[in-house]
Amino acid sequence: MSANVNLLGLDLEALTRQCEAWGQKPFRALQLAQWIHQRGTADFAEMTNLAKSFRARLAETARVEAPVVIADGESADGTRKWLFDVGEGNAVETVFIPETSRGTLCVSTQAGCAVKCPFCATGAQGFSRNLRADEIVGQLWHANRALGQYARAGTCSEDRVISNVVFMGMGEPLQNYAATLAALRLMLDDHAYGLSRRRVTVSTSGVVPMIDRLREDCPVSLAISLHAPDDALRDRLVPLNRKYPLAELMAACRRYLSEAPRDFVTFEYIMLEGVNDSDEQARALLRLVDDLPCKFNLIPFNPVAGSGLRRSANERVLAFAQVLGDEGIITTVRKTRGDDIDAACGQLAGEVRDRTRARVVPIVETVR
Repeated sequence: MSANVNLLGLDLEALTRQCEAWGQKPFRALQLAQWIHQRGTADFAEMTNLAKSFRARLAETARVEAPVVIADGESADGTRKWLFDVGEGNAVETVFIPETSRGTLCVSTQAGCAVKCPFCATGAQGFSRNLRADEIVGQLWHANRALGQYARAGTCSEDRVISNVVFMGMGEPLQNYAATLAALRLMLDDHAYGLSRRRVTVSTSGVVPMIDRLREDCPVSLAISLHAPDDALRDRLVPLNRKYPLAELMAACRRYLSEAPRDFVTFEYIMLEGVNDSDEQARALLRLVDDLPCKFNLIPFNPVAGSGLRRSANERVLAFAQVLGDEGIITTVRKTRGDDIDAACGQLAGEVRDRTRARVVPIVETVR
């Protein structure tokens, strides 16, 4: 480990190795994890069950540091968005969505995104770099502090403000696999955040080999950004499909279910007027997932400047959902949250530098 290591990014195994390098017994790693992740403590002087000499060593060689907050906005509906500075002109966004029965934190894994889906503001921004594990976990750590979790409860108990974490923010998590895996392990660890595998969701646009790796290494709930019922349209809407077409993706989803904490895969489907929202396309989706236990989450399109795309009318969304529901597929329509602060699905890049100035290719011309 390097000097002045950020302990926020070390899972328990890595933290144990670091403690051993400092000449400390393994149980010190458990104590550190509890101070940092369960109590939200950044000041080593406050970690009173550690020896003074060890606290002094920590102050010299380690830190607990989340990314710096540039902006903190709250929507009229209670949704809250933080903009974090991750250096060299890059920033990422994190969104907290409060609901009656749960609180969901949407975290980012990359500064920008290389997948370049035309309906997504982050895709238009282009890719800058992968986030480190401490920058991913730091979003949860900061949100817990900002929302009063530690002051209110003193521990990440079952009565928690943030009950669910979704890797659905900026970036493709499975293209930053090592950092995503370390962050997942910390979020699930009972000595850290203690979240249930069922309450942590990784959303991917379809990186097939890494879906298989995730199944082996750390199976959590899986969501797939699907958005099209056939390869021809999905090649345009989700360019990664050209590398991993639908047949391969569906096969990976079936394999994943053997280890998944839930007995279904969630498919996210953004509703684009005249592009992917016909009854015929809904029936094509039914054929695609015929023997795959799944749920559909239909997402109203949130405006992205220059995309040339439009949101499907509410009546069309409901009709599309009815086709799926009539065949027994559980289908929900996502409620748009935080759009007044650009925190809604697909909008996470509003305050971040556009690095690509990529030409937008009209998708509407490829209808059905």
